[in-house]
Order: sequence, then C-alpha cells, then structure tokens
Amino acid sequence: MKKQWNDKRYHSLDYELRTRYGEKMYKISLDGGFTCPNRDGTLGTRGCIFCSQGGSGDFASDRHLSVTEQIETGKAQSLAKYAGGGYIAYFQAYTGTYAPVSRLRALFMEAIRHPDIRILSIATRPDCLEPEVLDLLEELRQIKPVWIELGLQTIHPDTARLIRRGYELPVFEQAVSSLRDRNIDVIVHVIIGLPGETESMITDTVRYLAAMDIQGIKFQLLHVLRHTDLAVLYEKEPFRLPSMDEYIRIIGNCLCLLPPDVVIHRLTGDGPRDLLIAPEWSLHKRRVLNQLHRYLKDQDLWQGKEYHHGFNI
Repeated sequence: MKKQWNDKRYHSLDYELRTRYGEKMYKISLDGGFTCPNRDGTLGTRGCIFCSQGGSGDFASDRHLSVTEQIETGKAQSLAKYAGGGYIAYFQAYTGTYAPVSRLRALFMEAIRHPDIRILSIATRPDCLEPEVLDLLEELRQIKPVWIELGLQTIHPDTARLIRRGYELPVFEQAVSSLRDRNIDVIVHVIIGLPGETESMITDTVRYLAAMDIQGIKFQLLHVLRHTDLAVLYEKEPFRLPSMDEYIRIIGNCLCLLPPDVVIHRLTGDGPRDLLIAPEWSLHKRRVLNQLHRYLKDQDLWQGKEYHHGFNI
C-alpha cells in the first residue's frame, strides 16, 4: 500500500499539518522552568545519561521569560525561515508535566490561548501523568489540539537501566492507554545508537510501537554531548556509533515497519555544535536528510511497505 505524501516516502509532519490544519507550522520550544524526578532526588540526581544540563531543551527559550514572552521571542526568531502565522507551543525542556497542577494549568493555558498558537505539545515522562494531570490535558484538548511526547527510547530493559530511564515498560503502556482514552495524540521518542543495541534490537522497539495506538514518532540519533555521563562513559569505554550510511539504512528499515498513518515528526537531530562530541557527521542535518530521501527512492522503500495488521510480513 503506497500513499502519496507529496515528495516524501513517509508520512511527514509537514504533510500532516498541511493536510489536517491547512498550513505548515513553526514549532516554538518553550521552557516552563520544570525539573525531572530523575534529577530532583525522587528517582535520581543525575538524569538520563545522555541528557544535557538543559534537560534536552538546549534550543528552548529563556525560562526566566513568561510563556507569552517566550512565544513572541520564538516568533521573531522564525521570521528568517517561516512566513506563516501558525505555531506549535512546545514545552521541551526537562519533564513538562512534573509540577503541581495549578502551575501546569497557568503555563499551559497561557500558551494555548495565545492567538497564534494552533497546537500545544508537551514532552514528558510516562510516570509523570497522574489522573489530575490527565484531566487537565483533556480540558486543554477541548480548546486546541494537544500532543504528548513520551521518551521511551527503547523497549529493552538492560538498555533502559544503562541510560537510567527510571521506569518499566508497563508504565509506558499505561500512559499511552490513559492518553488515548482521552483522545490525546501520543508521539514517542526513540533513540538510535544506544550503547550495546544492535540493529535488530532497534527494529524490535519500532515493531513494538507499530502495534500500539500511537499517532507519531521521533527518531533521534544518539548524540554524545559534553557535560553528560554518556560523555564520561564514551571516554572511558568508547562504544560504536552508527555511521551515516548505517543510520540511513536503519531508518529506512524502521519506516517500513510503521503503519502509514503514524506521523514521522523527526528522522534525525542536530545537537548543539558547541556540546557535540560524536558523531560529527550529525552536524550536517540537511545532508543526512537528502541522503535518506535518495536512499528510500533508490531502494523503493516507503513507510508501511511491509506493514500488515501490526506485523512485519
């Protein structure tokens, strides 16, 4: 079953936005001043081993600004590459639902009621979605669309322990079920290149997600960043990271496993240049994407090519 996704061979976010909302949108990364249970002593104090001091929000706005000020700053920064009027408010830094509900309500309402915000997207942990938080998210969804981004990274327990993820797989499954019961879209983060993971382990994770009720996925190449425990591990016991060609092949195989209606929100990532230790080829994001599109075309691959009733056949 081959679908027409403009010039792409996968269900891209741009295609989804234009089809569903009639316009491409620019995502503004916000910092709500959150922390994380993996940092404040609840689960740990050092965070996940790959997480930077910015809590994976290195491109987010200044947390000392109000939400409205951050949105306006993001709009101004987008002028050089975006001429539209619709924006996605993305609470990216640290754990976006890890705060009292009264504080979450104030932050999220300020964002979602901004006239230029079309969608509210929140990155969080599956173990930080208490019933009262879920009720708030459902209330927000009545105003504008709400996306919840969950950092799964891998289904493999040994890797999850190594990266200090801090929760077991059933917690993730319950979070997805609870969100979908409220008709909230779920986007899952997967990291490719985690220490010790083989290509078959990566595709096992994607095959698992292909059978779940998720609406989007973000593929992220593992970045070794300065000032992280991953950097210390990489220096002491260097582990192998995928080459660009290997990464492209893995992504191509993963796309074939996913149902055609799952939106691909990211295919790679570009870590902060001043923090990145490896792999250096990831700095050339446009080149990586161009090579990937060429590979998919040359190999006649597209999303869902071998997907059927939740299994790869």
